[in-house]
Amino acid sequence: MTSLLEMRSITKEFPGVKALDNVNLTVAEGEIHAICGENGAGKSTLMKVLSGVYPAGTYDGEIHYDGKLAEFSNISDSEERGIIIIHQELALVPLLSIAENIYLGNERASRGVLDWRETFHRTEGLLEKVGLKEAPSTIIDSLGVGKQQLVEIAKALSKDVRLLILDEPTAALSEHDSQALLDLMLELKQQGVTQIIISHKLNEVRRVADSVTVIRDGSTVSTMDAHAEEITEDRIVRDMVGRDMSDRYPPRPHRAGEMIMEVQDWNVWHPDHGDRQVIRKANFNVRAGEVVGIAGLMGAGRTELAMSIFGESYGKNISGTVKMHGKEVDTSDVGKAIAAGLAYVTEDRKSLGLILEETIQKNITLANLPGVSKNGIIAEGEETRVSEEYRQAMNIRTPSVFQKVMNLSGGNQQKVVLSKWLFSGPEVLILDEPTRGIDVGAKFEIYNIINDLSEQGKGVVMISSEMPELLGMCDRIYVMNEGALVGELTAAEASQEKIMSMIVTDVVADAAE
Repeated sequence: MTSLLEMRSITKEFPGVKALDNVNLTVAEGEIHAICGENGAGKSTLMKVLSGVYPAGTYDGEIHYDGKLAEFSNISDSEERGIIIIHQELALVPLLSIAENIYLGNERASRGVLDWRETFHRTEGLLEKVGLKEAPSTIIDSLGVGKQQLVEIAKALSKDVRLLILDEPTAALSEHDSQALLDLMLELKQQGVTQIIISHKLNEVRRVADSVTVIRDGSTVSTMDAHAEEITEDRIVRDMVGRDMSDRYPPRPHRAGEMIMEVQDWNVWHPDHGDRQVIRKANFNVRAGEVVGIAGLMGAGRTELAMSIFGESYGKNISGTVKMHGKEVDTSDVGKAIAAGLAYVTEDRKSLGLILEETIQKNITLANLPGVSKNGIIAEGEETRVSEEYRQAMNIRTPSVFQKVMNLSGGNQQKVVLSKWLFSGPEVLILDEPTRGIDVGAKFEIYNIINDLSEQGKGVVMISSEMPELLGMCDRIYVMNEGALVGELTAAEASQEKIMSMIVTDVVADAAE
């Protein structure tokens, strides 16, 4: 096959850090090429070099595109050649329509006047290509994340894309939306669009990729051809982390202790639609040393349950009781929830879990400022000492606690969030999608941290959309559907089939009523 892209000996340095070290990447025309690697391996840096975010002259090596040496000065240069990147954080304007977003910066106009008829006509054709039935006038804010991702792809197609780069395209999508997006990628391949996918979901990589390149510590480790050999997940993982990981989930003895937390008859109503009940009579408990999972499809109400318990951060007309060690506690605001011994690690660490512009030090102490203060004044030396202890204990990979959190990889950011809540001294930690968007190696480290917490006698509630993760980590699993807890399984009883069966059975029962 003819090569569309060759990146030869790409080296990129930042002050004190070599982010890329002689990386080589060859992408054949018309193929789907996957790039895998741990967080911080250099995948995003490589794509920024390719797209002109890091312009020619700021890196060593050569880019050959469509048979010619390419030196891109900015993103516009690469887009003019048909190279389009869709980032993990979508770049859509929420209050504009689909049509306005697709042609923003690429407007259809005649003599300086926008041609809305042509704009809407072209948008309809693009939406049909990506399988969206919404009208071009639909406001982006009214769409789910899966459909917004399709709008981003339609926007790329509007620019006569030849090489489409998708960075973690399914990270925030449901299973259904993820499969639809992968199907679309295969359709685009049939239409001749060359694609690069960066993903931590190795089952998805194996489904769509013709070739896989693994990058570790800024260097190319291997490139595999799916048509010449079987590419197994174990092979990719071994190349990513530099060691064999036959067991993805570290072993831990199941030793449930005394009852710590009990939630009884918990009801929550939607904050904006007062007639809609979001959580219905939820009852669950957590014992010391237990990891308790909550499984369910996207939209089942798992996050709403967690946020409503933690300081009533979500919902209205909340009723029910929370008991700690058999005594009812007040969790009606975040301060009271923390005082009662609860911590909540949000699924959206960048928007809700961290202050990205602040340092690691400031983020770690944020939930317990009295712990580093004297007479109401923060003692900076103590703050540094505490954050340094957590940096070492949690293996946060950074030269200094004065590093801004925005410069850390996803896995290291998650460790900072966990450190923040551990410093608040909780008895029960509610972890909402604790490994979303982080690589296999970093996941294993997070799993070890969770096991350490259970060994210390903490109670852990783990919400995850990845059923293998729940099955591999939890002592018990509650199954949630449409705002209700519809079943409970021990580790010995649980399987993906049983969990899905409980969900489906409950859906059928609801439909029959």
